[in-house]
Amino acid sequence: MAFVQQLQDTVRAVGERVGPSVVRIGRGWGRGNGVVIGEGFVLTNAHNLRGRETTVTFADGRTATGAVAGADLEGDLAVLRVDTGDAPAISWEPATTVEANSVVFAVALTGDGGRRVTFGTVTATGREFRGPRGWRITGSVEHTVPLGRGSSGSPVVDADGRFLGLNTNRLGDGFYLALPADDSLKTRVDALVRGESPARLRLGVGLAPARAARAMRRAVGLPERDGLLVRVVEDDSPADGAGLRQGDLLVEAGGRALATADDLHAVLEGLSTDDTLALKVVRATDDLDVRVSFAAAARSEGSA
Repeated sequence: MAFVQQLQDTVRAVGERVGPSVVRIGRGWGRGNGVVIGEGFVLTNAHNLRGRETTVTFADGRTATGAVAGADLEGDLAVLRVDTGDAPAISWEPATTVEANSVVFAVALTGDGGRRVTFGTVTATGREFRGPRGWRITGSVEHTVPLGRGSSGSPVVDADGRFLGLNTNRLGDGFYLALPADDSLKTRVDALVRGESPARLRLGVGLAPARAARAMRRAVGLPERDGLLVRVVEDDSPADGAGLRQGDLLVEAGGRALATADDLHAVLEGLSTDDTLALKVVRATDDLDVRVSFAAAARSEGSA
């Protein structure tokens, strides 16, 4: 019974220590959670937001309107500028490392104002997954802490209440992935606090994977080719300006063969808005060389 009592005491202490720093994003049961990281700032997942402003509910029941200070849509991070009142910032020591088999806790704020404290173990580190916009997110922490729906953006902490990760992606079979609260995340979050949202170049196309591209070409009697099939081209996008069309097959970008969307993302990450991208495109049976410019799109959007 001593072990059970010690566990109960630890859970209670974690809730009391971390709970006041956790917030609810959105109205009612809302869309997710967030955590106070400093006076006037809340960290959450970008997928919890539906616009530049959102309702933030604090642990004491107070609500306020938060506005996006900075967002990394591909990395699924956002910082809100909001009146945090007396809500304390979570204890964040970026040098703290997370190891497999460690016992960790999660603290979430439910839609009815309740506090949910759960615990589990770290099952793996260095995991990767795709964010809501298809970009690969690496280095995440996999754990078994039970989380209810709407818990994205809640913190993972140790028994002392120190911030270890931001719950971000639900897996099947009771596992969750969290972005580690390490030096890299701290640097990215500090930039978002300053309003410095990262600018990743986008072609402005919807793509089908290589296996689907081969099947679709085979279905209409065209020779099979490896590449990424363009399913849709956004209006006024760099792809639109370069003349790409639905049904085009992207086989090479910047001299790199395209087998997966990650190949294209890797090339785009190495470019700036002043660069042009050389694409090799198959249109039906014709091989085309296409050059894509990003400058016009950057000017019209005010960013890359």
